[in-house]
Amino acid sequence: MEEDLGRDAALTIARHLVVFLRRPGNQAQFSAQLAAQTAHREPLRDVQRFITERPDADLSVEALATRARLSPRHFARAFRSETGMTPGRYVDRIRLEHARRLLEDTADGIEEISRTSGYGTPEAMRRAFVKTLGTPPAEYRRRFRTATTS
Repeated sequence: MEEDLGRDAALTIARHLVVFLRRPGNQAQFSAQLAAQTAHREPLRDVQRFITERPDADLSVEALATRARLSPRHFARAFRSETGMTPGRYVDRIRLEHARRLLEDTADGIEEISRTSGYGTPEAMRRAFVKTLGTPPAEYRRRFRTATTS
């Protein structure tokens, strides 16, 4: 795609298809929405929407269980049963995906992105990026940022 249409078009297509343009071989596919199933029950779907819309909120199991009107233990079991992953793993993936998109599409600083993505500190976001994607946020931005946001 990059050879035929150029880098900007290839990056846009890759983002829409939720794939990496030139992903290192050791990096896993990354999309929380694709990896997790949508819950069948409305309270759990509401929680999934809330997590996606507010990655910077209190997304502890206790807070999410209260939102779903379930006990924390029952919520955690039901969430995993319906989505295929624990609430904590889902939150981690949503936060990373949110930060990844901001790095690609905005000129916001790392500190602002880490805060709005729910990490609290740039170091926490850096650790999450290195652990999951194998690259720190600054390198990710350099590699995947579109020319129109440079």
